[in-house]
Amino acid sequence: MDVSFSVPFVHRLRETSDLGGDCFGELVELLHVDREDDSKPRVLVWIESSLVHATASAGSIVEKLASLATIDLVCPPITLEGGEDIKNTPSTIETLLEQIERNGLDRRSYIIAIGGGALLDAVGYAAAIAHRGIRLIRVPTTTLAQADSGVGVKNAINYFGKKNWVGTFAVPWAVINDAKLLDSLPDRDFHSGFSEAVKVSLLKSPKQFDWLCQHARAIRNREMPIAVEAIHHSCVAHLRHITEGGDPFEMLEARPLDFGHWSAHKLEPLTGYRIRHGEAVGIGVAIDSLYSSIVHGFPQAKSMAVCTCLAELGLPLWDDALAGTETLLHGLEEFRQHLGGRLTVTMLCDVGHPIEVHTIDRTAMLRAIDQLRFITQNS
Repeated sequence: MDVSFSVPFVHRLRETSDLGGDCFGELVELLHVDREDDSKPRVLVWIESSLVHATASAGSIVEKLASLATIDLVCPPITLEGGEDIKNTPSTIETLLEQIERNGLDRRSYIIAIGGGALLDAVGYAAAIAHRGIRLIRVPTTTLAQADSGVGVKNAINYFGKKNWVGTFAVPWAVINDAKLLDSLPDRDFHSGFSEAVKVSLLKSPKQFDWLCQHARAIRNREMPIAVEAIHHSCVAHLRHITEGGDPFEMLEARPLDFGHWSAHKLEPLTGYRIRHGEAVGIGVAIDSLYSSIVHGFPQAKSMAVCTCLAELGLPLWDDALAGTETLLHGLEEFRQHLGGRLTVTMLCDVGHPIEVHTIDRTAMLRAIDQLRFITQNS
């Protein structure tokens, strides 16, 4: 028998202005959703170590959770190093699982992860495989995680020198995007997150892409009302694709939200993760926009607008690792292997009109990379 069935999920997104202050109640409320009795929920908190002293808001969240009488905080919040290294060390996952077991968490307990995308990935993976799934509340603290990965249903660690090779699909219990937590973010990390906003606007909304182009300098200058609006639109676009696109767990050939990512995922390990994920995505989006212009009729003026927008957002358009183009092109096969089946890469005919292609003209791709080098050298 072949029996089709679906599993209902609820994806809870909250957007707050100061989670450590007046908005703390949003987090408390999420800890008491769907509880049939008056028992206190067991809660374990992991927080990125760099946040503890860098931002008063993060410290305030931790203090308020510790003093909350309506939950059972099983141990003091545990600090973890953030950044890509947390995903490169398998022993980290073993440590996380040991802490879950030692503190007696179960499927109706909660893990709160406060940090950047790499920490959310690693903690999310541990939460997904312990007891086959513990409720995870993500509190992303970078523009990249707030605009994209925080609201996603994927988590993973790197393995065999490959990006996100080990992981699971798991819908988070909730995601809280808090503007105040971005205050202490260094400029480089602040800027890099908006590459995903550019990416999703190219796929989904000409109007939003034009808006980003018009406001790129304001976002780069950290004019927060505009930056928060950009994050909101990006996050909601990603959320709607996941919940309404018909393929949340990527069972089909295509993964359109990974536009520009085949090269980004290869570029990161090629640089020893010297460049940020958001920076690699920005470069990948620029490359595939130029390639789309050469091969698929994407208007040249719009491919140039993509490069200009990314640059005005403060994102680099070039890294010397791109000079090893043959090695970079190996990323296409790794991208195919990640899903299996035919190579399927998203390209653009126009803004808001993505297409799926199954072959890449390597000569044209090398030309696109050369064009990007020329643009960078002459900008």
